[in-house]
Amino acid sequence: MEQQLYSVDQVADLLGLHVRTVRGYVRDGRIKAVRIGKQYRIAREDLEAFTGRPAPAEQTVRRQRHVEVSSIVEIDAVSPDTADRVGTLLMGATATRRAGDAPLRVETVYDAARGRLKVIVLGGLRDSARLLEFIDTVVTP
Repeated sequence: MEQQLYSVDQVADLLGLHVRTVRGYVRDGRIKAVRIGKQYRIAREDLEAFTGRPAPAEQTVRRQRHVEVSSIVEIDAVSPDTADRVGTLLMGATATRRAGDAPLRVETVYDAARGRLKVIVLGGLRDSARLLEFIDTVVTP
C-alpha cells in the first residue's frame, strides 16, 4: 500500500499557512513528520490527525496544449485595389470556417497616403499559415 507524503510547502498551501509556520509545527512536534535528507515529509494520516478532518484533495491542473500565432504583416507600395482584394480574400477565408474550428481573427488597415497595408492575424498555426500564403499569392508579383 502506497502512503501519500506531502512536503512542507504542499502542507502550507493546503492549509493556507506560511511555510515557516508549518516547519515550526513540525519542529515542535505538533505535526508528525519524517525527515528525508534535508526535507520533512508529512503523511496524509498525520496531516488529517493535525487538522482533525480529512486532508484536502490535491488539485491537479489539467490543461490542453494551446498554440496561437500573432502575426502582423506590413506591405508597402500597395494600390487601393490590391488592398481591397487582400481584405476581401481574407474575410472570405475566415467566413468559411466550421463550428469546431479554433478562433481566427483578421484585421486589415490601409493607409492610402503611404500606400501601406497592414494585416493582423490571430489564430492557430495552420489557419494563420494558410492566410499568410493567401496574402503572399495576392501581393507577390
